Amino acid sequence: MVVEALALIMEAPEQLALRPLALDAPTGNDVVVEVRWSGISTGTEKLLWTGKMPMFPGMGYPLVPGYESVGRVIDAGRDAWSRIGDWVFVPGASCFREARGLFGGSARRLVVPASRALTIDESLKADGVLFALAATALHALDGGTLPDLIVGHGVLGRLLARITMALGGGTPTVWETDPQRTGGGVGYTVLAPDQDPRRDYRSICDASGDANILDTLMGRLARGGEINLAGFYADRLSFAFPAAFRAEARIRVAAEWAPDDLARTRDLIRSGRLDLAGLVTDVRPASEAAEAYPAAFTDRNCLKMVLDWSDCA
Repeated sequence: MVVEALALIMEAPEQLALRPLALDAPTGNDVVVEVRWSGISTGTEKLLWTGKMPMFPGMGYPLVPGYESVGRVIDAGRDAWSRIGDWVFVPGASCFREARGLFGGSARRLVVPASRALTIDESLKADGVLFALAATALHALDGGTLPDLIVGHGVLGRLLARITMALGGGTPTVWETDPQRTGGGVGYTVLAPDQDPRRDYRSICDASGDANILDTLMGRLARGGEINLAGFYADRLSFAFPAAFRAEARIRVAAEWAPDDLARTRDLIRSGRLDLAGLVTDVRPASEAAEAYPAAFTDRNCLKMVLDWSDCA
């Protein structure tokens, strides 16, 4: 039975350690997952790393970061033995006795309820860590008009564009201000905002995380248009009212994905409508996490950083 596992521990902002942590023993319907890869989020984890994460229940240090883990079920409680051998995606865990498991996915082994271990295709390899972000994009697009403009060409923006087309929403325009990130569009056009003359967008999905962008977007809406806030914003958002008034604008806020969004994402991938290729750009051993974390947040050539746990005991 698993007693402890090597885990990343964020002791405080910009203070990361790799050391063993005691784990809860699996009971009943729990499974034990041996993690092969885990992703580093440039949204929420960047806020944890910099200490800018807004306070909410369960937040605090020390914590085990990460909510994008892929690996194999190697043990299970008595009611989940049938899951042993499954290749799964795990969106975080709370199995650690000596650190907060608010996210909890960056460890060599995890103990989670079987319902939180989604069976996925092993052939996806490291791309499997993208399930949570793809489910976030899918959830953000639910309940509104599919976007004809997406703001931001990071991984979330690229997934929003790919999923928009997979859902039959047509070909969106994508804005990006960083010249290093304008490439890589798969079937859609990427422009700098000042290269785009359009001011009649019906639906704009923002994945930039820029709290000061609303005034710009209001000026690009058609009458009755919608702005969908799909990023995570550490600062307060505000906008001048007259442009919103003239456009009769609507604003939607996308919460985090729901469990069925993971299954729907898997269906899109298995059907061939959604391709995750080309989004993971960097893979480093988990033992180099202290260098990998700041690189994930500051290297503009890095779209998605993945940690490889295969050499960790």
